[in-house]
Amino acid sequence: MRHLYTFQLIEAVARAGSIRKAAEDMNLTASALTRRVQRFEQEFGAQLFERLPKGVRLNPAGELLLHHYRASLSDLARVQSQVADLAGERRGHVSIACSQAMVPYFLPEQIARYRRDHPGVTFSVNVRDRTQAEQELVSYSSDLALVFEPVYLVDFEVLHVIPQEVFAVMASDHPLAKKAEVRLRDCLDVPHVAPTTKYGVRHLLDFAARRGSRRVSPAVETESFDLIRHYVLCEKLIGFQIPLGLREQDDGSLVFKPISSKDLPPGNLILGQMRGRTLPVASARFALQLATALKDYHSARIGN
Repeated sequence: MRHLYTFQLIEAVARAGSIRKAAEDMNLTASALTRRVQRFEQEFGAQLFERLPKGVRLNPAGELLLHHYRASLSDLARVQSQVADLAGERRGHVSIACSQAMVPYFLPEQIARYRRDHPGVTFSVNVRDRTQAEQELVSYSSDLALVFEPVYLVDFEVLHVIPQEVFAVMASDHPLAKKAEVRLRDCLDVPHVAPTTKYGVRHLLDFAARRGSRRVSPAVETESFDLIRHYVLCEKLIGFQIPLGLREQDDGSLVFKPISSKDLPPGNLILGQMRGRTLPVASARFALQLATALKDYHSARIGN
């Protein structure tokens, strides 16, 4: 839509941090982009960027304007999806920020299930840590967040919660694989691979270890839970993950065991959105589907 083009240019400059780089991204000359931004600033009555020696960045007025633009896009998407519903034709786009544990199994199955009924809906899946996921909601970069142990910013509205234990992940021939109960000290007394401190699993591990006058001292520390699952087969280390991110291997090479709740109480996997925001129809209905799936998953685990 042409009346939004200037805002797209401003967002491109903010993202690139440079007029020249933004002009390349938007297939314009730097002089044409500069004139477009300056003309808008004159009409708007305020400058939007702080000029730096090696580029530009948004000033407070620019940040307010960009927030307004993203909110307007969200409202427009919601109206478009409502109009599509009136025509009996479900379209739209769903963006979700999620913990890595959701990527291998849970979210692909849920997205495929939704798109079987509504193939006109597209998705963006943004893998984020627990702080970044909430920031994505505030900036309108994501409609939904599905994260383990979020930090709970003031703008986070909880839609559904299920508890998740932290599991020890190990090769099937690891000595701990045969233990009836895995204690946290068992895991910390042997070499282990752990996520970095910005992830919810590590937050719980560190808190529980300190309570027992211990510490998490990983031989390998990583931002990738996929690496954790694979590395425990390479060096027979102990890894950590929540059960929703795990699946039994056909060859039986991996074993997953919950760490005793005596040492490490379950954390919370939380589905949320930005407080007070009215989601586009597709996002709102996908949120309902996720909430139902999480509830069913939790009920099935309790039943077992």
